[in-house]
Amino acid sequence: MKVHILQHVPFEGPGVIEHWLAERGADIGYSRLYASAALPDPAGVDLVVAMGGPMSVNDEAEFPWLAAEKRFLVQAAAQGVAVLGICLGAQLIASAHGARVSRNAEKEIGWFDIEAVAAPPGTADNACFRFPARTTVLHWHGETFELPAGARRLASSAACANQAFQLGERTIGLQFHLEMTAETLRAIVDNCRDELVPARWIEDEAAILDAAPGHFRSTHALMGEVLDYLSRPPRR
Repeated sequence: MKVHILQHVPFEGPGVIEHWLAERGADIGYSRLYASAALPDPAGVDLVVAMGGPMSVNDEAEFPWLAAEKRFLVQAAAQGVAVLGICLGAQLIASAHGARVSRNAEKEIGWFDIEAVAAPPGTADNACFRFPARTTVLHWHGETFELPAGARRLASSAACANQAFQLGERTIGLQFHLEMTAETLRAIVDNCRDELVPARWIEDEAAILDAAPGHFRSTHALMGEVLDYLSRPPRR
């Protein structure tokens, strides 16, 4: 499996995704867009993973590589490449496919539940990814996305209606973070601590870090299920 990871800042890496890929002997490439805007030919890639970051998808004037990345994500999906977006990555997929990304009513930072959204009646069991009815995940976002045309909403939360979506068979966007490890969680806390201001849907640093060990087993397992789903052969 050839996998390409799009990384937007040094402190938001692939976390447990890298472990999952290493266990399967994947050939992993990186575009570290904060250092170089070089992108591969999507024809040579099986899976693209777009990571998170503190910038907005609307900040193309400040970060001109965002426009090229959006084009790349559309090209990859059009060529049948599996695409996974996490937080900013999910927003980039949505924006690239014509959906609006804007400020959410409230910032959502911390460990909060998401709920699965039922598939439309008559949907085949394997036609879209199915989340658990309710599960606790890590959130760290202030913006949200509208659903691209033709996308299915997969999950929502009390603070943010659109938490996950699937576009076609092989593109999934997650507003939340399943990939975090103790190391990557500490990195985002250290670099984004200024966002931890008291609010209804913002936990403090101690609460976020103290709760993490109790959630990693379930979030890592769910991350693996998403990756298993995306890495299966396309349906005929």
